[in-house]
Amino acid sequence: MHPYRDLLKPQLFRFDPEDVHHFTIAGLGAAGRLPGLPALARRLSLPDVPELRQTLWGREFASPLGLAAGLDKNAEAVTAFGAMGFGFLEVGTVTPLAQSGNERPRLFRLPEDDALINRMGFNNGGMATMRRHLEGPRLCPVWVNIGKNKLTPNDEAASDYRKCVAELYPVADAFVVNVSSPNTPGLRALQAAGDLRALVAEVIDETERQRVRTARRTPPVLVKLAPDLHPADFGASVDAALAAGADGLIISNTTLSRDGLRSVHQGETGGLSGRPLRERSTELVRQAYSQAGGQVPIIGVGGIFTAQDAYEKILAGASLVELYSGLIYGGPSLPAEIARGLTALLRRGGFQDVADAVGRGVQNI
Repeated sequence: MHPYRDLLKPQLFRFDPEDVHHFTIAGLGAAGRLPGLPALARRLSLPDVPELRQTLWGREFASPLGLAAGLDKNAEAVTAFGAMGFGFLEVGTVTPLAQSGNERPRLFRLPEDDALINRMGFNNGGMATMRRHLEGPRLCPVWVNIGKNKLTPNDEAASDYRKCVAELYPVADAFVVNVSSPNTPGLRALQAAGDLRALVAEVIDETERQRVRTARRTPPVLVKLAPDLHPADFGASVDAALAAGADGLIISNTTLSRDGLRSVHQGETGGLSGRPLRERSTELVRQAYSQAGGQVPIIGVGGIFTAQDAYEKILAGASLVELYSGLIYGGPSLPAEIARGLTALLRRGGFQDVADAVGRGVQNI
């Protein structure tokens, strides 16, 4: 019997998912402040395993498994999530000004599909609040996912992204340019190749400006793309991000597709995440890896519930992977379980480490 999946989850799933979310984040935030406990928990959940370690952008990652954006929007529980054994965390999406997001209900469980639908709308406490939270301790790298405020028109969006970089530069280990959420009107239009190239160039220019001002090492800039782009548009967006100088690609965000769903909530508006996205996101990782030709690391997101899911994305070209829905369904022990399983899969496949396995399932690279 699994304590979370068999005992706790059935009780939690009786309550509103957003209420449970806020309660959980508050509890994790408190747990992360207990002296000595997070560091001890991390040593137990993520022992030093050479096969899982790799260095990207000059930074060491103890595990390729990260937490996807959206779960810890305000960076309130980074210490506790690090204690679970994640190799890195992506927090946000954060906007310059605090905003309440869309009306509730806006988060739905689809247990028959191992999925979630959300239309949160970038609800967050703003960049100044996130900075205060990130000035505390952390057990692994923390990436900051940045976006624009809902009321900011697209032709002024770059200013919002630059503001987030300027405010959070001292506390961010990487910036993720989010132009792919389906829940902010007009945002996905910024994925168009010309707009995307200009926006990413602005973000990179701001990181360089802050590097000169602070003499701090420049955090990498990554771009997160949607899974719903037409193949030609997806390819153009990948090229645009690379041409602008992006240091990595996150593939992918939530989807508007509802193919094959069984849940009564399948018709809810918003972005779908979880198991139904697994195959699509893995195929897009493969396409991006082939197109990028090893120029930058790829981060694979979508439908990771097991070590095998993570392994498949790594073979398809992902240097790192992230999960969100899997944690809701699998519980806090899942990162440790995936780390153990992934280690076994790498050894069984004859790979020296994660980096050795990246893209080995892709032909003609």
